[in-house]
Amino acid sequence: MLYQLFPELPIDLLLRLALQAANGILEIYKDEALMKQYTLKQDASPVTLADRASHEIIVKGLQAITPGIPVLSEEGAAIPYEERKQWEYFWCVDPLDGTKEFLQRNDEFTVNIALIHRQTPVLGIICLPVLQTLYYGSYNDGSWKRIRDKDPVRIYTDKRTTDWTAVGSRSHAGASEREMLNHYPVSRQLFAGSSLKFCLIAEGSAHLYYREGPTMEWDTAAGHAIVQYSGGALSMPSGGEFLYNKTSLINGPFICTAYKAT
Repeated sequence: MLYQLFPELPIDLLLRLALQAANGILEIYKDEALMKQYTLKQDASPVTLADRASHEIIVKGLQAITPGIPVLSEEGAAIPYEERKQWEYFWCVDPLDGTKEFLQRNDEFTVNIALIHRQTPVLGIICLPVLQTLYYGSYNDGSWKRIRDKDPVRIYTDKRTTDWTAVGSRSHAGASEREMLNHYPVSRQLFAGSSLKFCLIAEGSAHLYYREGPTMEWDTAAGHAIVQYSGGALSMPSGGEFLYNKTSLINGPFICTAYKAT
């Protein structure tokens, strides 16, 4: 149990840290000259100054808040599995999820922070920098949404409707993903960037998200926690458990729904 080992885990400090990272991203987002400064990784995905700034803010903050918990970040150094497999807990971080959306200036990018216990996410935070909106969920406290300085509101998936809304990616949708929707009562489809798709399911605005193409653990961990603790589920298409801290950090296909299978 999370709070048996970390009884004083300060969610307010963690939310503040996510917002600090979000504001660091926005400083660059508002500067056209800084926006144009990015490099490409070996897989041709872009890395911007905002990715690096957010990474530094989050890692420094997590090390101060929970010094005994290691941090695995997309923009950090690779950590061998022989070291990672010893971890009881670790932070799984995507400092800027949706870098392509960031560069396209469509506002649909997020900051993702998740706490993993062994191979399961037990806490997740997703921050939408432009909207100054936080989604967060944990094993003990359920899932919540907070818009700017307003009071947080408890969120739940929508299990009542018989007309489902599917949510998917504008840039990654394929024929097999569209085919999967035929197995569910989907009457409407939305498209969204980054981890916003998980948030839409967690708050009841969508009901299904299927992804066949590869993702990384930091792409899904925070959203997985928020959906799970709002009443939904994320699993392998076969129904098998979707695990973290694997030998390879690359995820296989998954399906995220507004309900838990019985």
